Amino acid sequence: MRMLILGGSVFLSRSIAGQAIAAGHDVTCASRGKSGTAPAGTTFVQLDRSVGLDPLADQTFDAVVDVSSNPEHVREAVKALAGRVAHWTYVSSISAYADQSVPGQLAHQTPLHDPDAEGYGPNKVACEDAVRSSGVPALICRAGLIVGPGDAIPRFSYWPLRLAKGGEVLVPGEPERLVQYVDVADLSSWLLRGVTQGLTGTFDGTGPARPFGDLLTEIASGVGSNAKLTWVDHDFLLDRGVEPWAGPHSLPLWVWREYAGMLCRDTTPATAAGLTVRSAAETARTTLDWWRGQKTEPALAAGLTPEEETALLRAWHNR
Repeated sequence: MRMLILGGSVFLSRSIAGQAIAAGHDVTCASRGKSGTAPAGTTFVQLDRSVGLDPLADQTFDAVVDVSSNPEHVREAVKALAGRVAHWTYVSSISAYADQSVPGQLAHQTPLHDPDAEGYGPNKVACEDAVRSSGVPALICRAGLIVGPGDAIPRFSYWPLRLAKGGEVLVPGEPERLVQYVDVADLSSWLLRGVTQGLTGTFDGTGPARPFGDLLTEIASGVGSNAKLTWVDHDFLLDRGVEPWAGPHSLPLWVWREYAGMLCRDTTPATAAGLTVRSAAETARTTLDWWRGQKTEPALAAGLTPEEETALLRAWHNR
């Protein structure tokens, strides 16, 4: 197939491009080229989407893949490529949902943000609407937390990194709390199959929900860790200023109670459509290898520092 990837130089879009080349497709990656490089074997077209897609004029494609969260960019692409594209894949986000409180929701059951509102979630909804308005057969993937090699934001990476160091590890909440993510290679593979098979519809692109304790046990196995897990109460952590999810003084894969559904969506439709996931042990190993292999280790944009963790564990044991 002749594929156009709007992006192709960073994380998910780069992974899709690399797998498409490996499968023998003719792949064009179009971006500014400032955030990374397109995989070897692709045709790179440098363009600024805020200016337009003129460098792609008169070219036709069997399929387009777009990951943008800028509605104007997506609307312009739909307009500029009208009549020259046979299938469209748009990678949206579970952030498109206005209600993240209810576990086990399906894509068609969950209310969406107002596309005219401001913010990342509403922008993704507006981008979805633009793709649907094209009339081109489209696959809309509302991706969950995407992890693995290339993910410099350690919303998952923190755990293999921390467990690999061993010792006593502070873990938030209860072992039974459900969490959910998808390895970038698995999501890329599924999206590529969707392109080649002409898959259409709207799916939540993420792996099955599983207990956090089971996940950490498998991650520890993957990185060869014998660390001791100490489970610490939610309210104890919140009272001491520990943030859920990401940012300084935080703990990844932990969310506010009102977001309990964000990491516990019903992924049955995507599974039925062919999405498969690798073991957490494998994802942990490849993530850790990638992180350690960077010439400059990425800044830890989530998690606790060793000093913060030690102080919190001391306070927990002395409570």
